[in-house]
Amino acid sequence: MKEEKEVFKLSPSSLSLMEECPRCFWLTKHGIWKRPEVIFPSLPGGMDRILKKHFDKFMAMKIMPPELRENVECSGCRLFGNIELLKQWRNERKGLVWRDHEGNILHGAIDNLLVKGNKLIVLDYKTRASAAKEETAGYYKNQLDIYNFLLRKNGYETEDYSFLLFYFPKEVLDTGEVVFDTQLVKMQVSIENAERLFNKALKLLRGPCPSPKEGCAWCKLQNVHV
Repeated sequence: MKEEKEVFKLSPSSLSLMEECPRCFWLTKHGIWKRPEVIFPSLPGGMDRILKKHFDKFMAMKIMPPELRENVECSGCRLFGNIELLKQWRNERKGLVWRDHEGNILHGAIDNLLVKGNKLIVLDYKTRASAAKEETAGYYKNQLDIYNFLLRKNGYETEDYSFLLFYFPKEVLDTGEVVFDTQLVKMQVSIENAERLFNKALKLLRGPCPSPKEGCAWCKLQNVHV
């Protein structure tokens, strides 16, 4: 009788943990140990929520928001018009989902989409204290690659690039309102990289528990023997 393989549910955040520390990732996905929750600033979450409402308002009017309207990179683009489908893909519990032939799941929740011709372009919002440096955008490459991989696996065509839209505080007006500036960064997409990360994760999870990674504070603190 053929032995059934254990199936796993993966996401951009879990694959990011794998890249950060393979041992913490392995222990988490096998349900043995999980890193303690850390306090996450609430401002980015609040910004993400109001930005979605902001973009949805312009989607209903069928026009681009002002921060993208005059940007040459967005020439010929429009906002994705299916709000119900977009709500599903934004949902952390539902999101974009793909299952491989063994039943392993890869899922992710997007922020927004642009449409150019018959192709989709992933648009992801980020809140920062200042304008993004050249290396900042690279931190999000795997995330964007995975979103495009998921869209294509679900039968949608995507451009070979995505957009990161950074919001950062510019000034405080005399009336007390905080004014934010924006920065749009175009990122090339690699579907091959997303597939590589997915396969790498499955191979790692089906092997023995990795040794503690040097420099990982959590590996030093926890004392789990496998």
